Amino acid sequence: MGEIFSPGKLMLTSEYFAMDGALVLAVPTRLGQEFSFKEEKDGKCLVFWEAYHQNKPWLKAVIDYKNWQIVETNIPASAEFILKTLKNVQLLSQTKFKNNFTYYLTTNLQFPADYGLGSSSTLMNNLAEWAGINPFTLNTISLGGSGYDIAVAKERSAVLYQNKPEIKYEKVNFNPSFKNELIFIHLNQKQDSREGIDLYKSKNKSQKLVNEFSDLTRKILLCKELENFSELMLIHEQKISDFLEIPAVKGRFFADCPVFVKSLGAWGGDFVMSSKFDGFKDYFWGKDFNTIFEWSDIISL
Repeated sequence: MGEIFSPGKLMLTSEYFAMDGALVLAVPTRLGQEFSFKEEKDGKCLVFWEAYHQNKPWLKAVIDYKNWQIVETNIPASAEFILKTLKNVQLLSQTKFKNNFTYYLTTNLQFPADYGLGSSSTLMNNLAEWAGINPFTLNTISLGGSGYDIAVAKERSAVLYQNKPEIKYEKVNFNPSFKNELIFIHLNQKQDSREGIDLYKSKNKSQKLVNEFSDLTRKILLCKELENFSELMLIHEQKISDFLEIPAVKGRFFADCPVFVKSLGAWGGDFVMSSKFDGFKDYFWGKDFNTIFEWSDIISL
């Protein structure tokens, strides 16, 4: 039995513009996804797939990979996605699903599925590491997206990431002196990122605007003071609000908040980032946003 772990991620800058080559700053989370595997040389060509959410059974599937058929499952739609992904693994790998072995594959997502910390990207990275294939290629043909979350899972580090003109990224030391002043609030819902992506793609964008987000990312990475960081976050949020022509999250939920509030990743759900102020817990709890993490609770750096 072997085991692999990939961390989740939080996207701090560039959101949708990452798809057009804007520079992204993203950080790994303490929680991620575990993957365990065992192989038996029995000539049966089967996959026994078990997926857990926070150690509780979620998906079971038996897949015949010689004929690529689902033999049995409790969630057909999810099993179809696993079948498609494993078929892609076979396509890219020199050894996996080509030797008549039976595979026992088990995953455990350590965070609630509605947190938006990367349940799919951690799965792609774990499978790629197990199969000895390129995780970005597996992600592209199985899911799509900019790929920044794969870089975080692969490097287990904060990264600066760009996907155009080609994928390039570097591990960075993002350890701001004011990190203990930052907080992360869950908005009690999982945002469908496809909706936001479709809206973004429907709008004309310029290279100049893409470059502006890259410049903001570089400035945010180098921030030494919370005041400057907060100003840049407000600028960043307003630029995306203006482009998408939808209200920023602060105006929608936290208009009277005395500090910045910034969306992280898909707008409208998942997590937002803010900073501490007198009575901040009572403020967010009073609006029924009860899941609040400090930096050291959620970020793995």
